[in-house]
Amino acid sequence: MLQGNAAGYSTPMSMMRGPRLSWRDWNPGLDNDHLTLGQVLDALPAAQPADVPWIVRFFENPESRFALPGAISLARHDAVHVLLGRGLLPQDEAFVIGCTMGADDAIRPWHRLVFRFAARFLYPKYYRLTRQNLIAFDLGYNLGLEQPTRDFHDIDFEMRRHCVLRELRNELGLSVHRLQAVFRYEKSLLPATSASRRLDIDFGGVDHSTIYPPAEAS
Repeated sequence: MLQGNAAGYSTPMSMMRGPRLSWRDWNPGLDNDHLTLGQVLDALPAAQPADVPWIVRFFENPESRFALPGAISLARHDAVHVLLGRGLLPQDEAFVIGCTMGADDAIRPWHRLVFRFAARFLYPKYYRLTRQNLIAFDLGYNLGLEQPTRDFHDIDFEMRRHCVLRELRNELGLSVHRLQAVFRYEKSLLPATSASRRLDIDFGGVDHSTIYPPAEAS
């Protein structure tokens, strides 16, 4: 996932020279605090709004009358992927959506239940979440509930592309150590998935899950 460089930093493989990675392979990780949000976003193989099925837009597009709390534009959704260090696999998507929903002050328990049902049974095949994916959704949701900065969907990430990720994460109260602890717990619950195998869970060789106990999936 990460490659070292002469300056002592680690650079995401998606930022290195060569062909752009596919959506299955792109994974920013968390060891990128020295890069700007825009640098990492420029390497993301983003989907176009027209590619998103109507049923997904029905629940997740902020312009939909029936959108659930946490509904966010694609550009801002992509920025949250980078800030949380998550790729584009379904398990990653579930975690990011969960965190965005949990961080919305308008969220209520029934909203969460509606999304879980829709994503599990109503979404088309390539957008449908499995039971395993919903475990990641719950972990992201619980992480969102505890975030000091609320309503990620209202943050103008488009105007913050120049911001260094270290500063932006600090501003939003997103602790890299906390994220790694949650990822380690996620990996213990879902050890065999592709998304879990590439989770960025170590910082300087230290396991911070012993310092920041992760929230339980509920």
